Amino acid sequence: MRWARTEDIPGLVASSAGLFAEDGGTRDPGINVHWPREHGAESFAAALEDPERLVLVADFEGRVVGHLMGSVTEASARRPVRSATLISLYVRPEHRRAGTGARLVGEFLAWATGRGAEEVEVTAYTANTDAVRFYERHGFAASTLTLRRPL
Repeated sequence: MRWARTEDIPGLVASSAGLFAEDGGTRDPGINVHWPREHGAESFAAALEDPERLVLVADFEGRVVGHLMGSVTEASARRPVRSATLISLYVRPEHRRAGTGARLVGEFLAWATGRGAEEVEVTAYTANTDAVRFYERHGFAASTLTLRRPL
């Protein structure tokens, strides 16, 4: 695991495409599963330049096999705490259950602490019980629930 570099962008796009296809694409009919291939390179390039963003890659034999992206949000009058958001996390299926995700989350939590965050948050689909259990094992707990219905 390491901080992402510009040359990792194709691997980050592929990792993000895996996340969209496996997670959102199977649980949310309103998500554009093509977004990573259409906009991911630009999005990751901007994130790599943003000091308030963290982009990590899980590297196996020179190949990106997972990623984590996070950000920090300043305190505001509405929410007077500095917080960090785990925006996306994905590890290729053949590299799961080896502690890769845990190491990525651990690095994110250390980074958030170092950036002065007082809390961290992540969003997961309620139907993705594996992800929910993973985040709960790392100290996250449900705080809100979004209810949605098609029109």
